[in-house]
Amino acid sequence: MPSKVISEHYIFKVMLYQIEPMIWREVSVPASATFLELHQVIQAAMGWEDKHLHEFRHGKGKRLTSVIASVDEDIVQGDDFRDENVTTLKELFGRKRFPFRMLYRYDFREDWIHEVAFSSKEESEEPVAKLLGGERNCPPEDAGGAHGYQACLEGDLDWLDDSYDPEKFDRKAATARLKKVKIS
Repeated sequence: MPSKVISEHYIFKVMLYQIEPMIWREVSVPASATFLELHQVIQAAMGWEDKHLHEFRHGKGKRLTSVIASVDEDIVQGDDFRDENVTTLKELFGRKRFPFRMLYRYDFREDWIHEVAFSSKEESEEPVAKLLGGERNCPPEDAGGAHGYQACLEGDLDWLDDSYDPEKFDRKAATARLKKVKIS
């Protein structure tokens, strides 16, 4: 009988800034995942449609100048740039102590900012990302950023689809989306 392969996973919580009450997801992801795969995991967990550019930022204090993203002319690479296609979570976090926080920016025009807080490590027999929890529905794509979205919720703007429920977190749908994300 073949032995089961145990892999290291990182637990993180992703929270969308500037929206109250908070919209968040908690996920376990294999340490072998690249940052491109982490982007895909966040997209699936939150319910975004992956229509826009994105980047991860980290650093010391309030100066988050280190960037991990795709090699794209619209991404400011700076001095400490890493290609998300080849940089793995293990490579960046291997020797760091938890918790570790970084920002995830999605859709530079609307500027959806997320905090990604890596809290701990765990061992898993499954080499896939797993949803651990979450609250509230993610805003629809192109909803006008946090301020436009809040204005819609408060009734100042009226263009959200009537079927959209900001309070409903569909755990089953988020789990199904995550199962489609392939981790290397």
